[in-house]
Amino acid sequence: MAPAGGAFAAGLPDFTTVVARVTPIVVNISTTQRLDTLAQDDAPPLGGGDGDDPYDDWYRHFFGALPPAQQRGDGGGALIAESLGSGFIISSDGEILTNYHVIKDAERITVKLNDRRVLPAKVLGVDPPSDLALLKVNAVGLPVAAIGDAGRLRVGQWVLAIGSPFGFDHSVTAGIVSAKGRSIGSEQYVPYIQTDVPINPGNSGGPLFNLEGQVVGINSEIYSRTGGYQGVSFAIPINLAMQVVQQLRQHGHVTRGWLGVNIANLSPDMAASLHLSRPEGALVRGVVPASPAARAGIQAGDVILTYGGASVVSSQALPPLVGSTAVGREVPLTILRDGRREMLRVRIGVLPANAINRPGEAGERYGLFDSLGLAVRSLSGGERRRFHVMTGGVMVERVIQGAARRAGFRRGDVVLMVNGVRVTGRHQFRLLASQLSSTRTVPVLVKRSRQTLFLPLKAGG
Repeated sequence: MAPAGGAFAAGLPDFTTVVARVTPIVVNISTTQRLDTLAQDDAPPLGGGDGDDPYDDWYRHFFGALPPAQQRGDGGGALIAESLGSGFIISSDGEILTNYHVIKDAERITVKLNDRRVLPAKVLGVDPPSDLALLKVNAVGLPVAAIGDAGRLRVGQWVLAIGSPFGFDHSVTAGIVSAKGRSIGSEQYVPYIQTDVPINPGNSGGPLFNLEGQVVGINSEIYSRTGGYQGVSFAIPINLAMQVVQQLRQHGHVTRGWLGVNIANLSPDMAASLHLSRPEGALVRGVVPASPAARAGIQAGDVILTYGGASVVSSQALPPLVGSTAVGREVPLTILRDGRREMLRVRIGVLPANAINRPGEAGERYGLFDSLGLAVRSLSGGERRRFHVMTGGVMVERVIQGAARRAGFRRGDVVLMVNGVRVTGRHQFRLLASQLSSTRTVPVLVKRSRQTLFLPLKAGG
């Protein structure tokens, strides 16, 4: 009698055929960034500090030395930082799709093809809000990815990824779709595909395939307490990615639809008070003056139940629907107002640039703060030198009323660690923030000027 495990394994899909077919479209991407020369007295004390700053020992304990590529000099005093990522070919004449964070701030971009050719790449366009970048190499007759439909994915369906984790190019991993339409942190325009496909540093920008060999997503994020894979990965749906590609090809930038509302989820108690059977919909907390929402008659206190015929199951579901709507299109909305359902029609406007690029004032107007009442951003090169933070961390841009203010956060703080988990960037910080408990206080390590301190934080404070 065959063992039970063998019987189970015999029923698993055979990935070999699809892997052989799709591997040629996957590429390895390496980048080089040149950092400004550091003055000797401003150099971060990673290995030989004077011991006066307690941050030095903490940094060495949790971060260790910098990667060799980041320590390598070019002979002129500048530091050269190299990074690795993945991508895939979407046109036979050399267009390549990857994550924006893979090539951000790159001085040089190099693409290695499956046939071992190494080619320089130029950037055709980027879209930071969706974390996408379109590259171009000088080549013809390249194999091209078959584009699938992420909308047809079902939870539990097998998917596989091919990329360059830790620089090991064309590595294959497989798993299932864990959930769809995930909102993670501030990335409100991307309804992520959640999978349990093992994804690690270097997989970013690589394709997520279905068993027909079609690209259904772009591997972009992991949720991790260690920096490595822990069973939860996120991919950008290919449908959204190709909409971005089309605009980058035509215009070099992306224009998004704009409604002009500040929204929140309904609590169960509030849903019951409105005679809703479940807490669904997006509660309008405020309306931007002279916005499309204001012109359509949307008011604070309304609950948006449907948008363009699609159900709005939560406040996180609305921004991707609006953002992907063509500017100028008239869209029907179903709202709940004073216990009655009403139909409104709104003509979608253009999302203002400062709603994306200025997380401070724009956040207060357009609801881009996280649940803690905190707006954060990546650190600039100058800030990294000033605070002696070479990797990771986020800068507190603004603090409004909420748990973060009660915990003592200030504008200008650099957040380094949440409950023992190193903060690698703003996406991961907001994901960590969303996991905090309202009943348990956790320590948050913050760099403030020359001081390093822990702030006691509890969601809901």
